[in-house]
Amino acid sequence: MNKQTIAQINIKFLEHNTEKTLPFYATEGSAGMDLKACISEDVTLPPLGRALIGTGIAIKLPDARFGAFVFARSGLAIKSGITLANCVGVVDSDYTGEIKVGLINLSNSPYTIKNGDRIAQLVILEVAKAQFTAVDELEQTERGAGGFGSTGRN
Repeated sequence: MNKQTIAQINIKFLEHNTEKTLPFYATEGSAGMDLKACISEDVTLPPLGRALIGTGIAIKLPDARFGAFVFARSGLAIKSGITLANCVGVVDSDYTGEIKVGLINLSNSPYTIKNGDRIAQLVILEVAKAQFTAVDELEQTERGAGGFGSTGRN
């Protein structure tokens, strides 16, 4: 059995965050923790509308080996068409400001976000740093340059 990495994360509740609830894993198998809207007024997203929603928290990752990644909540996306405007948000290890979530409404109906609504999920991941080496040719693979649908018919 692999030993799971535990990242010790410092969290700061911002002044406008009156709930001061720590993010948590809903189940033992959960990879992400829900992020909640921390807003003073409801925000209504019209169809194709976008908004930047604060969470009322800031974090400090241990070091550059870790990143925090903001993903859409699948239920919110499928049931209501509300997802992330930038697909995945990246919180770098040296960013200590408020975590904000860019949302977009991909449905045909307005959607209202209220204070405390679960709007995204936060996943802490170890990240590798890349070191690039320029070469004249790359090692050949079976796939080669085949992309966008080249590995199957569906």
